[in-house]
Amino acid sequence: MKELGEYLGLRTNNFAEYSGLLAALEYAQKEKIPALKVFSDSELLVKQMKGQYKVNSPGLVPLYERARSLVRQLPYFTIEHVRRERNRDADRVVNQVLDQQERKPR
Repeated sequence: MKELGEYLGLRTNNFAEYSGLLAALEYAQKEKIPALKVFSDSELLVKQMKGQYKVNSPGLVPLYERARSLVRQLPYFTIEHVRRERNRDADRVVNQVLDQQERKPR
């Protein structure tokens, strides 16, 4: 398992969710990982990626399209919604990134 985290600035939660998914997909592509199983506490992201919900936000459309393009290149991909309590590792990584950002001189 690999942990990735990056400060995105002031963005929406949905933008952050897609950014995390894209980071995982791009990492899998770069490292030639053929199978990826993603767990997300964002029901919206999961349902959009499964085609159950339409992406209406103009800011998310390019992220969604890039994610779909990367998914099509993987031999195996699955995405599953989990309750937030089961996604504590993701919260920990986000908090680490935010703490590092706060410590930077302005």
